[in-house]
Amino acid sequence: MVEKVDSNGVVPRIGYVYVILAAVMWAVSGTSGKYLFIHGLTPYDVVQLRLTISTPLLGLFLAFLRPDLLRIKKSDVLYFAVLGILGMGMVQFTYFYAISKIKVAAAILLEYLAPAFITLYSVVIARERVSFYVFLALAGATFGCFLVVGGYDLDLLSMNKMGILGGLGAALSFAWYSVHGERGMRRYSPWTVFFYALLFATLLWNLLHPPLTGFRRDMNGFMWLLVLYIAIFGTLVPFGLYFLGINLIRSTRASITATLEPITAGFVSFFFLGEKLDIPQILGGLMVIGSVIMLQLKKEYDPDTPALIRAQRERRSP
Repeated sequence: MVEKVDSNGVVPRIGYVYVILAAVMWAVSGTSGKYLFIHGLTPYDVVQLRLTISTPLLGLFLAFLRPDLLRIKKSDVLYFAVLGILGMGMVQFTYFYAISKIKVAAAILLEYLAPAFITLYSVVIARERVSFYVFLALAGATFGCFLVVGGYDLDLLSMNKMGILGGLGAALSFAWYSVHGERGMRRYSPWTVFFYALLFATLLWNLLHPPLTGFRRDMNGFMWLLVLYIAIFGTLVPFGLYFLGINLIRSTRASITATLEPITAGFVSFFFLGEKLDIPQILGGLMVIGSVIMLQLKKEYDPDTPALIRAQRERRSP
């Protein structure tokens, strides 16, 4: 599978915009989740609430506007079940579980090992050609992420071991979700893939956690607002945008671009919580931004893409 190209043979940069917007929304969602944990909710509650609210909302939206997107082949039900359970369901839980056990910064640092796992899969398993520029962007984004979250001050060995495992699980499940979801989008709309991943993840977390337990927790109005934000603007909108981004710029580039999330979280903390940004953190943020810009400016294609571009131009020729 090659990257999408427009009529001029250029990778549509709107894909990067989709992923950047998703990263910003996820950053606020993670902070919101931490607030809910401090005030008595568990990761199981938050994941269950998030999925159980977002899934029917998306289902109703598609049923009203694009019912054709809800149709899938019976032979693909297993694919969507696996994507929802091992991908969507696991990435939701492991991320929030890690946040509940260790510092948010450490959890984000561990989760953003995902681009490295995706690139490793692309090279070793999928046998795809990944250019020097993508490897350079990956290294820059990963190290920049390390600096942004203050990784140089984190003593990982002294932290809760289950929290560290949760962070690593988030990275692996996010990487697997991105790659496996990209496969589904060869045959279905990103919204179809997204809805059924959500659906099976919702079924999973209402079986593992007593059904609707999260809805019976004692929460005030502000906490319910945060829950709704996480369900809509921390789930439906950003995951949908991320899938659209993958469909345009491929999972490797999308995952590297998504490392803008910890930068956003750092600035949100600076402006709203008064947390100071050190010089290394600012430099790390610039490294991540520079890596994303490099991906956009450098036109790097799969080996077959030039032939695809030539064929497109020949079809347009009189």
